Amino acid sequence: MTILTTARLRLEPITDAHFEGLHALNSDAEVMRYVTGRPDTPEDTWEAIERTKARWAEWGYSWWAFIEIETGELVGAGCVQHLGRDKANPHETGWRLRRDRWGRGYAIEAAREMARFAFEDLRAPELCAVCMPENVASSRVMERLGMSYRGSGHWYDMEMSVYGMSHAEWLGTRPA
Repeated sequence: MTILTTARLRLEPITDAHFEGLHALNSDAEVMRYVTGRPDTPEDTWEAIERTKARWAEWGYSWWAFIEIETGELVGAGCVQHLGRDKANPHETGWRLRRDRWGRGYAIEAAREMARFAFEDLRAPELCAVCMPENVASSRVMERLGMSYRGSGHWYDMEMSVYGMSHAEWLGTRPA
């Protein structure tokens, strides 16, 4: 399983060992406001961990725990998966962070590394991300990543704003 690193984060494939930090993240109603609209129960978190481990086994990629290098704490989570969890759909990236880490640039730092993984390691022809239309902070990260608004769509049982970029667009956003 692939571990990714950035200047301040280590992205580790989610395992049972991440339960405590992941549940603390996912049980925060404000964090989950634009994800599922409700905080996770412990059972929800265990189910998510099991789904994630199965995807890592099947696809070789899925969700990572964002571990802050300085503290060793789980401060967020993010993914490269398939939109709608269906391999017939394009690759998707997404993220969430603990509230005490909002506004520090961790989302874009992790998003750039996950996009690099999708385009360079997986050779994805395109990468998309979705968010609730009200989630301005997440849409800003998508735009900073180089994605453009592609319209709206019904994903994960909600109406979502869809952003995306092609591999060529990704190359155009990278420094020479």
